[in-house]
Amino acid sequence: MAEHIEFAGDFKLDKLVIHNHEDRLAVDIKRLVVEFNIYESMFSNALTGTLVIADSTSLISKLPVQGTERLTFKLSTPGSRAIDCTKPGHAMHVYSVSDKQQASDGQEIYTLHFASREFLRNIRTRVSQSYTGRIDQMVASILGDEDYLDSRKTVNVQKTRNQDKITIPNMHPFQAIGMLQKRAMADDSESVGYHFYETPTGFHFRSWESMCVDKNGNPREVKQSFEHMSINQSDESAYSDGKDKITHDYQSVEKYRFINSSHDVAANQAAGTYAHRVITHNIYNKSYKESDYSYHNYYNDTKHVDGNKVPVVPTPVDFDDKGISDYAESRVSVIPTTQFAHNEDTGSFGVDVEQDGITTAARVSQTNQVIGGTILEMTIKGQSYLEVGDVVQFNLQTVENKKTSNGKFDPQFSGRYIITKIRHRVTQEEYLNVIELSKDSVANAYPSRRTTRYPGNKGTKDKGTVKDIGTSHYSEMGRKSNFSKHYHHS
Repeated sequence: MAEHIEFAGDFKLDKLVIHNHEDRLAVDIKRLVVEFNIYESMFSNALTGTLVIADSTSLISKLPVQGTERLTFKLSTPGSRAIDCTKPGHAMHVYSVSDKQQASDGQEIYTLHFASREFLRNIRTRVSQSYTGRIDQMVASILGDEDYLDSRKTVNVQKTRNQDKITIPNMHPFQAIGMLQKRAMADDSESVGYHFYETPTGFHFRSWESMCVDKNGNPREVKQSFEHMSINQSDESAYSDGKDKITHDYQSVEKYRFINSSHDVAANQAAGTYAHRVITHNIYNKSYKESDYSYHNYYNDTKHVDGNKVPVVPTPVDFDDKGISDYAESRVSVIPTTQFAHNEDTGSFGVDVEQDGITTAARVSQTNQVIGGTILEMTIKGQSYLEVGDVVQFNLQTVENKKTSNGKFDPQFSGRYIITKIRHRVTQEEYLNVIELSKDSVANAYPSRRTTRYPGNKGTKDKGTVKDIGTSHYSEMGRKSNFSKHYHHS
């Protein structure tokens, strides 16, 4: 195919080759593919994918395909960065064949499931080793160690400020990294807890805040802008801003839905997003400490994707005049901690043991803000250079202005988002992305008069009659044996 884009959704897929388990036979199966999917996610440690095959040559028997084959390909939007699985150490590995059935036209239909090499290395190896130093260095060591993940890919890490001596007790590598990412504290911010995931450019070990801003604290550059175009918007009006048709189509959202249209206040209250009491029990000196976390007090300690505009205001929510972040007992956690576990006067995070409680609560809240915040799913024309962790702009017109081409954008739900999941979907005809976006702030802050009183008249408690309705007893024959007395308390 040409090196330039001819239409939005155009793609270049170099040979899609399956190599048998002995590597003596390699077959280009591109013409047999009905649907090709690659999945990347901030919450998944490795790339995965599926191939739906329509086979009339019994390829599955001739190779044979048994689940230990390798897959090489190079997918790109013409002229942009490719998803390149042809480089050494980057091939995908087939691990399963499913949904095999014969179609009426004599073809076999089946699905090949594949994943990156590290996905299978993780299952096959375990880490039993002690590490000393920064948390990010430990993760890089596990990824590169020949006895563990033995990865040949680029590792993109954000330096951590805490260091410690940690013993990994016979864990699978991804499980060990999962333990480390909970302890990681960013060197250049107050972020607690990291994300570890794979994209076509390599592995990433970084905080949510590093996706929002750069090292200088400035908002990261928007990778692409998207807008849900009104159905009655003509092509002429859509191109009036000087965009050509291809650019316009790449920035158009074919369909979208809000998975979470806003913070679920009830769920986040119970999960400890807004308020959390952590009781730490120091095993070394037999003491305990209560640490209360308040969402609104700590919100500005870290940067957020759309500026530090809080998505839930702190106004009172009940007659006791408390806001949602004032109920510390919404969630109560008890965790053990200690000092001198490795002859260091530090706690679980490699810092002052007295900080373990509030640090744990901050990590829980920051994680919940991502998975329990505003989450948007949308379908767009395929763009291979987009990846998890990128910042994009989403413009959504308000309902009352949808009939005009220059209507206002939604003041809260438009704005900057971070990509948390991508599905690259390729068919014989087109290339699409289904992407999931998240934000932990709003484009424009909700108006707040900073009131300190719960609105409305508090009134008095209902002093009505309390009734004791008693209990009716029945004999074995089903007849009432006696009746309780009904009486009233005034």
